[in-house]
Amino acid sequence: MHKQTKTNTKALHFDIHGRITLRVDAAAPSAPQLRSMLACFATDTERPADITVDDQLEPMPDAGLLEHELAYTENSVRFQAEQLQVVRDGNQWRIHGPGELLTSVVPVLDAAMVARGAGMIHAATMAYRGHAIALPAAGGTGKTSTAAKLMRREGWSFMGDDWAFLAEDATLLGYAKPMFIKPHHRNIYPHLFEGVRKPLVPPQLSKSVGRLTTVVHPYVIRYPRLADFSRRWSPEHRMVDAAKAFPGREVTTTAPLAAAIYIERYEGSRSRIVERTTDWMVDRMIGNFHIEMAGFSQHVVTGLAATSVVPWREHFAAKGVVLSKALDGRPCHLLQVPAAYSADEASDDIVRYLEELLPSVLDEQI
Repeated sequence: MHKQTKTNTKALHFDIHGRITLRVDAAAPSAPQLRSMLACFATDTERPADITVDDQLEPMPDAGLLEHELAYTENSVRFQAEQLQVVRDGNQWRIHGPGELLTSVVPVLDAAMVARGAGMIHAATMAYRGHAIALPAAGGTGKTSTAAKLMRREGWSFMGDDWAFLAEDATLLGYAKPMFIKPHHRNIYPHLFEGVRKPLVPPQLSKSVGRLTTVVHPYVIRYPRLADFSRRWSPEHRMVDAAKAFPGREVTTTAPLAAAIYIERYEGSRSRIVERTTDWMVDRMIGNFHIEMAGFSQHVVTGLAATSVVPWREHFAAKGVVLSKALDGRPCHLLQVPAAYSADEASDDIVRYLEELLPSVLDEQI
């Protein structure tokens, strides 16, 4: 039996839309990073935790071994090189490790939320006239630029530009984590570049630096202080809270879903939009979330599946059911934007198509 953390130990508490609670040992090396990235869910109310995070690994007597990579039991996996351990006790989870743990928390949080009727998606999420719009897309498609332009228009509210949760009752649950503002956003978020700020690389070098960051990330996460420093001071981006990005504007936390529009870059010469089925959107949402996770997050999912702690069939089937219920009866579209367009040009087209499409969509649902 797991020895519970002492109640007098200082901890950080997070409440994810009343569905999942996280408890993070304040003394754990990963605590500063999780405090920052989960700030919008922070709470002073202490409740029994669905996910507990600390740096104290549990004994695993008679563990099985998968070559040199994994040690495992029926309900736990230890990733040997990273000294990371994930333990599943029914619907409760424990994550232990001395390194950066956000990349481990994200896939566990997704699995925990699915068990509570909501799936995590990678999307820009906005509210329009009281209804939520999900814009799932790959990184670099123009989500952050689109959010800025929509926020200049009447009736729009920000929910998040990267991650969100879609509940089976068709409620979109926002996640307004810090935004990553890059050099090419200067013209779109000019107020964030005023005064003395952290230097950024020229826009033409941003992609190269981003690729380098991706290469070194699996090594950096073993050293939480270095990882936190890298995230905050990387010349590739600036971390900015939604309150700074959109001063004087409120953030919408939940809203009923009105539509899902998947945005992708393609090799055509003109933007175009086509209707898609619910099943198509579910598949793309699941695949897009998985591939847009950090490489080690994908490795965690694979490790949990390979040891049957969270079998592939169980996880993806359950998430598919949740998202299918959420999207049932909601219009789904694919919006393709030329790959040759800059983020600024792409976001102009995205905004134009949204303004043409959404009034009729909302009129049908009101």
